[in-house]
Amino acid sequence: MRYSFSLATGLALTLLTTEQHALNVHAARAMAEHSRLASEFKHQGGAATTQTTKTGQAHQTKAGAAEAEAPVIREVDLEGLKKLLRREAGADARPLLVNFWATWCGPCREEFPDLVRIKADYAKRNLEVITISLDDPAEIKSTVTEFLREVRSGDLPAYLLNVIDPDFAINMVDPEWHGGLPATFLYDASGKMTFKQTGRFGAKELREAIDKVTTAK
Repeated sequence: MRYSFSLATGLALTLLTTEQHALNVHAARAMAEHSRLASEFKHQGGAATTQTTKTGQAHQTKAGAAEAEAPVIREVDLEGLKKLLRREAGADARPLLVNFWATWCGPCREEFPDLVRIKADYAKRNLEVITISLDDPAEIKSTVTEFLREVRSGDLPAYLLNVIDPDFAINMVDPEWHGGLPATFLYDASGKMTFKQTGRFGAKELREAIDKVTTAK
């Protein structure tokens, strides 16, 4: 009986010790899991905050850049067009490249990036480049502005022709021009037309014509 009691007692103590150890292991694992989840939650929360902050900063930067790049478009009438085309005599006289276009004109939209590049490439030469839109004046702050912003026209001077009868303006520019768009005209420093193209221009051909009337500063 004494042996049996001792054995029973030993077994009971062993079982209790084993069960306590299992409980301790389970508790330790639970605490470790809790710590891991808390750490992940904290890390994710910090990352989300950082991401939100960066996104907000990017949004502000993008918005600021868009406002800075907003093009300035001026309306001109027939007299204003005459002044734009007139070349001043003297050492300050400059060759002039004029492009007539409209947002509803597919070829105009396709060639416009070439005009932007030409303006940039000849920035150190004495070429003046202007664009004149024949869109409806009511679209000057919407469709026209949106397109110029889209193509990043930058400091490329932009005008919109606002006249009652565009035929007068067309004949004044070139009696042989019937108003087709796009239309591109190049004048030397004296005001003589040296190149003209109705329809989409060839960039290489136009650049060759520009090279003949421009000189490095």
